[in-house]
Formats: sequence, C-alpha cells, structure tokens
Amino acid sequence: MKRLAFFGMLPALVVVACTDGTTGTMTFSLTARGGAAAVTTSGDSTVIMLGNDSVIVRSVELVLREIELKRADVAACDAVEGNGDCQEFETGPVLLSLPLGSAAIAQIVSVAAPAGTYDKFQFEIHKPNSGDDAAFLLAHPDFAGVSIRVTGTYSQAGTRSDFTFTSDVEQGEEAGLVPPVTVQEGGAVNITLRVDVSGWFLNGPKTSLIDPASANKGQPNESVVANNIQNSFDAFEDDDHDGLED
Repeated sequence: MKRLAFFGMLPALVVVACTDGTTGTMTFSLTARGGAAAVTTSGDSTVIMLGNDSVIVRSVELVLREIELKRADVAACDAVEGNGDCQEFETGPVLLSLPLGSAAIAQIVSVAAPAGTYDKFQFEIHKPNSGDDAAFLLAHPDFAGVSIRVTGTYSQAGTRSDFTFTSDVEQGEEAGLVPPVTVQEGGAVNITLRVDVSGWFLNGPKTSLIDPASANKGQPNESVVANNIQNSFDAFEDDDHDGLED
C-alpha cells in the first residue's frame, strides 16, 4: 500500500462533497506513530534516534491542496454524474502543521459523506507561486517556492547544530485504502492519516541519520530525503482513534 498523510487546520477546509441525500459521518484524524528509527516525545517535539545520533523535530509544515476521497465503484471521481462518487476537500492551497511531541494523534475534521465504499485518498503537495497563490503568499511569505519546512536540532556524536530544512517538492499523492472504507447511511467512520517523519532523514541504506541541512536545495542529500518523504505517508481506518490500523 502506498502511503500518504493529511494534516491541517479546520478553518482552512471547505467541503464540496457530492451527495445523493443518504450520508454518514467521516472523521479524519492525524498521527505520527510508527517509524523506521527509535522515536520518543519531549514536550512539543519529536526525537528521532539512531545509534549515537539524533534529530529533534520541533516543527513540520506543509502546503497541500486538492484533497479528495474516491469511491470504489467508479474509475475516477465524478466519472458518473450525480451519483455521489467522490468526497472532495478544496483547500487550495493551505498551510498545515503536523502535531509533534505528546500530540501524537488529533482529530482534524468531521464531515458528512455520501454512503458508499471509498478506496483511494488523494492530495497534492504544492509549491506556492506568486501568480496563482498571491493571497496565500501574502499571509505566508516564507513559503514562496517552498512546499515543506522542518525546524529542529541535529546531533552527531554529541555535537549539536540547529537546522531549517525546506523542500520545493511538488507532486500528487494517491494511496489505496486497504481494505476500502465503507460509510453507512447514518453511520460514522474514522480515517487516521499518518506521516512517518522518523524516516525522512535516514541515509539511502536506512542505516544512519543525516544532517537535515544537507538535504536542502542543491545539497548532497536532497534527492535522498525527497524520496524518503514521498514514501512516508499512510492512511487507514481507525475507529478507536488509537493511531493504529484497525
């Protein structure tokens, strides 16, 4: 199953769901549980440890747009006019923050969703530009040409250095929900969306941590971390809200 993540601030979401008059409730939650390296929490930070090295992650911000769920009985969203074959969240674009530290899981938003079975979750990681995204950049000028920003501290053999990592990665993400999620009329379903930040700053063989600053634009580990990010997202049904797949 390819991975994906969704995280955000409720006021930024505008629901434009298709509907046939029979709906249930779909809730989205966010977690950062799991990982390829040892992860602990400290206050509002997440600490990634491997061997004698560590990365203390203090903030993770992403710009996302065009978030949607696809029903299992159609080839693509809106393939059949008027049958409620999609659930869309038009955010375009919005700055979203990943909860870290003790905030390992959080409920993001609940929406009315057409009854049916959904098997794919999609969104775009977006690099804002001054043309289409002028209003967004007026509010968030530091994100001109930046889709992801991470701040924290890198420690190698006891020597520490603060870092700011930014990426201009721009790509669509699609993940299969395995098994598919079924929304019953009048029922409720929770989908937890997870991002595994613990794997972002691993080297190619996944044997050691790298300095996140060495993955900035033009630096030697740029492509390694970009690939790690692409493979770090997951989505699954989680009706007991424990951050683990049901």
